[in-house]
Amino acid sequence: MVTDFIKPFYDAFIPEHRYMNYLKGLWVTLQISFFAILLGIVIGVTIAVIKVTVADKKKFIWLKVICDVYITIIRGTPLMLQLLIIYNLIFTARDTNEILVGAVCFGINSGAYVAEIIRGGIESVDSGQMEAGRSLGFHYMQTMRYIIMPQAIKNVLPAIGNELIVLIKETAVAGVIAVSDLTMAAQNIGAVNYDILTPLYIAAAFYLVLVLGLTRLLHIFERRLAQGDR
Repeated sequence: MVTDFIKPFYDAFIPEHRYMNYLKGLWVTLQISFFAILLGIVIGVTIAVIKVTVADKKKFIWLKVICDVYITIIRGTPLMLQLLIIYNLIFTARDTNEILVGAVCFGINSGAYVAEIIRGGIESVDSGQMEAGRSLGFHYMQTMRYIIMPQAIKNVLPAIGNELIVLIKETAVAGVIAVSDLTMAAQNIGAVNYDILTPLYIAAAFYLVLVLGLTRLLHIFERRLAQGDR
């Protein structure tokens, strides 16, 4: 009975170096997640600063409207539909790098959530910090850059880390735009091996180990930050 249980996993992992397909897919997933979160942070910080900066300036209210529309659309529509629309709208060439495709698609999606995280972090900083910066001779953007943003980023780093974890799991749908990620690797092995479920179990184990490892690192990082505040 034990042999009957182990054999499907052996067949889905060992013969013909199939474990390399999982590892290659995992590497693609990690690259997409890393570059997507970087793009998401750039988009998110930009949008958050715009929303906070122009909140009381009627002259630039159109910028805030654009940002609000972007956030509303991204947060209000399914991720898979966004991937299909972005992929077919931007990446029309078949030889486009799949890492670039995935990073841009997921980065645009992540940017909306990161924007709200960063905005919340900026608004959590005491308003007196802005006044203190202006009293030191900094203009608005200098105060935002050197005083407000460092404190805001420190406050939201755990949330950014959680967004990275969520993003890694969300990349499992990247196969709909022909990205050879971990989930796609498992599906391909299942098609060849005539066993769909076992490769998916193995891929799920990879995701679980990865997420648990990142969660552990985040907890360690949060404790370090807490110790630094004492």
